[in-house]
Amino acid sequence: MDIRYPAHYGDVKRYDTEELRQHFLIEDLFVKNELKMVYSHIDRIIVAAAVPGEHPLELKGSKELGCDYFLERRELGIINIGGPGVVTLDGEKYELNARDGLYVGLGVQQISFASLDANRPAKFYMNSALAHKSYPTVKITLEMAKKVKTGSDIDCNNRTIHQYIHPAVCDSCQLIMGITSLEPGSNWNTMPCHTHDRRMEVYLYFDLDDANVVFHFMGLPEETRHIVMKNEQAVISPSWSIHSGVGTRNYSFLWGMVGENQTFTDMDAVATNSLK
Repeated sequence: MDIRYPAHYGDVKRYDTEELRQHFLIEDLFVKNELKMVYSHIDRIIVAAAVPGEHPLELKGSKELGCDYFLERRELGIINIGGPGVVTLDGEKYELNARDGLYVGLGVQQISFASLDANRPAKFYMNSALAHKSYPTVKITLEMAKKVKTGSDIDCNNRTIHQYIHPAVCDSCQLIMGITSLEPGSNWNTMPCHTHDRRMEVYLYFDLDDANVVFHFMGLPEETRHIVMKNEQAVISPSWSIHSGVGTRNYSFLWGMVGENQTFTDMDAVATNSLK
C-alpha cells in the first residue's frame, strides 16, 4: 500500500513539478492481475483499483489498517470502467458492466473481484472511507444515478454529473462518488471552480486516448499550480485546494469525496477572474 501524507498549502507553493506529482498524482493504478491501493492521511481515504485477469483478486485487511478485514471499520464504493466483471461479497455475486457501481457497507468480510473475460478485463475503481454504521449494499447502474446537467457549450464546460453514491440514491456514512462526462467540444470541468473546506476529493480522469491529456489545476485560488495527467490517472485534492481541469479534448472523470458532510452543494465558490 502506497502511503501519502497531508501537505500544508504554505509548503506546496514551493514544490516543483516532480514534488507535486509525488505527493498528489496517482499513476499506474490499473495493472492487470493486480490490486493496487493508495492510503491518504487526508481524511484517511483509500484509493484503489483491481484489474483481475484469469484469476480473482481479493481485498483484505492489512497492517496499515490495523484490522482483520478491509471493511471492519470502513465503507467502500466501486465503479467499473472496464469490461464486465463480478464482485463477490461474503459469497453473494454482483455483476458490474462498464459504469455500473456498487456501495458496500461496513462489516462485509470477504471481497473478491473477477473478470468475465480475461482478454477484456474489468477495471474496478474504488474509494473507501471510515464508517460508523453499517448500511446495505446497493448496486447502482448509470441509469439509477441522479443526473445533473450543468455548464454550456459557449463556456466549453457542457457536462452531465452522475451521482452514484449520494444521499438521493443510497445511504452511506460519509463517502460520495460519481462520474462526470463532458460533451464533445467541451473540455473544462468544475469551472468556475471552488473549494470545500469540509471535504477532500479525489479525481480519476478517463476516456482519454494516448494522444490527449488533462491539465489539472490545484492549489490556493490566488496561487494555483497544475499537474499534467494522462488517461486513468488519479489526483488527490486537499480541502484547501481548488480542483479543476481542462483537457485537450472531452473526457470523463470519476470523483469521490469524504469528510465532514455529504452536502454536494456545500462549496466556496471562486470567481474565475480572481484566480492567479
